[in-house]
Amino acid sequence: MPRYLEMQDKVALVTGAGSGIGQAVALAFAKQGARVVVSDVNTQAGGQTVSLITELGGEAIFIKTDVSDDTQVGHLVAHSVAKYGRIDYALNNAGVTQNSQKLAEQPVETYDKIFDVSVRGMWLCMRHEIDQMLKQGGGAIVNMGSMSSVVGIPGLSTYSSSKHAVLGLTRGAALDYAKQGIRVNAVGPGTIDTPMIQRFIELAGSEDVMAPIRAAHPIGRTGRPEEVADAVLWLCSDASSFVVGHMLMVDGGYSVQ
Repeated sequence: MPRYLEMQDKVALVTGAGSGIGQAVALAFAKQGARVVVSDVNTQAGGQTVSLITELGGEAIFIKTDVSDDTQVGHLVAHSVAKYGRIDYALNNAGVTQNSQKLAEQPVETYDKIFDVSVRGMWLCMRHEIDQMLKQGGGAIVNMGSMSSVVGIPGLSTYSSSKHAVLGLTRGAALDYAKQGIRVNAVGPGTIDTPMIQRFIELAGSEDVMAPIRAAHPIGRTGRPEEVADAVLWLCSDASSFVVGHMLMVDGGYSVQ
């Protein structure tokens, strides 16, 4: 195991960890020896992630959390610290997407839901995580952006604007706390093969719907959750000790076209 990925006895907090990228990151942390706090609004999904970690011989707890609720986020961090004493790493992954729809056709509820979870929720998580990391002398935070953080995508204006906001929050917080031992960075995944993609295929009724999406990525395929997890762990590790306020694109080249 590379020295910089040794995370024995470290504590990692992952929101939106019930499936997809969040679950892959939680498992990756556990494989490197970290104790994992699994957070999600879905109790069954979160419990499944904890079970997968314990089957690997790792240690994890589940805390149900709606990240848009300040009281619940405060409880998440306080409970994590009560259990494990500290939070060394945090992946703020909880978020929601939207159906493809032009801006003027979108209901106000779409905007409210996306920004409540993806922006307000991330802001609240960072606020409580940073407060704890200041007390303990440092830590590393990774925020979940998207290829939509740096490019526009037709029909996804609200989702894209929320992911642009993630980049702004990441950069601002990184500058606020870099000298206090807290590194804040982000990842920007392209299209990743998650349960959400599988639901998209099922609704379309054919695997053919994915062909143009794969072709839009220069690498010629969609990504795997584990590939994003590798990037998250690197950003949390000592290997990235001089990386601050950066969004690491994990998008198969999509954003550089």
